[in-house]
Amino acid sequence: MNNLLILAEKNLRLQETSSSLLTHPIFIGVLVVILLVITLVLFNFMGIWIRARLAGAPVSMLAMIAMRLRGVPVAQIVDTRVTATKAGLQLETDPIEAHYLAGGDIQSVILALIAADKAEIVLDWRKACAIDLATKGTGKTVLDAVKTSINPKVIDCPNPASGRSTIDAVAKDGIGVKVKARVTVRTNLERFVGGATEETIIARVGEGIVTSIGSSNSYKDVLENPDRISKTVLGKGLDSSTQFEILSIDIADIDIGENVGAKLQAEQAEADKRTAQARAEAQRAQAVATEQEMRARTQEMRAKVVEAEALVPQAMADAFRNGNLGIMDYQRMKNLSADTAMRESIAGDKQQEGK
Repeated sequence: MNNLLILAEKNLRLQETSSSLLTHPIFIGVLVVILLVITLVLFNFMGIWIRARLAGAPVSMLAMIAMRLRGVPVAQIVDTRVTATKAGLQLETDPIEAHYLAGGDIQSVILALIAADKAEIVLDWRKACAIDLATKGTGKTVLDAVKTSINPKVIDCPNPASGRSTIDAVAKDGIGVKVKARVTVRTNLERFVGGATEETIIARVGEGIVTSIGSSNSYKDVLENPDRISKTVLGKGLDSSTQFEILSIDIADIDIGENVGAKLQAEQAEADKRTAQARAEAQRAQAVATEQEMRARTQEMRAKVVEAEALVPQAMADAFRNGNLGIMDYQRMKNLSADTAMRESIAGDKQQEGK
């Protein structure tokens, strides 16, 4: 009996203690806080939770709370998963959340996967995420890449934004040809990440057109068979290591340019003429210099003659002094000189009359 009384007394004390704890202000405050937290959670996530549950893509409350703590938009992640599930794609929230935290566009990735699945194009989640991150900041999205793979697009060659309207080349006969081409491409999703862009396609096609025209014997061959340019360029595998697959290369316009060969020949002839003129001028200058040199030598010779003539009177004086020359000899010499001068004078007058 004593034991029963003791147990009854203990139970009574425990009940009094628990009732006192339940009525304690701290306990009531903690209980109120817990109820508020539960109410806020239900208010924030109940609609999303119900929507995901009804769509067949349930997400637990704890997962949504963890998303909110990581700073991820819960509604966007859940709605993206619902969209994927409704389209027949089985995705969990973790990879979607990871791609969002990596800076990707999860909505665009999901739509791209749905479009690829409907078009029976092989594209998995990892490849789609890689393409999305690769196109970030380029103005394009992974959805654009998938759309281009489904519906090919046309690229003008050359690009009008470059300021040129045609690709200019010269045939073997020297006649210029101006060509405008259009390249039909579709996206190659397997090579999209790390592949070359449209600029590479345009550059390669332009190079191929120039090579094809340059190997033609005449511009007439190009005009007669413009499709030969397309076949030649298309057979070079220009889409190697690019983001695209070239479907066709069509010559949209072809015109005749200027006669580059004749122009080059005229310029060469002009250059040859200038070279010949320069050589002739050099020869003329050389001749003038030689003439001046000969004149100087003539003057030098004349000076020597004058110098020699100046020695004649002195020699005659010495002859007189030495008795080698007499008066009669000197007189005969003077007569001979006068006679010679007279003859020269008569000869000069006859020459003037003849003129």
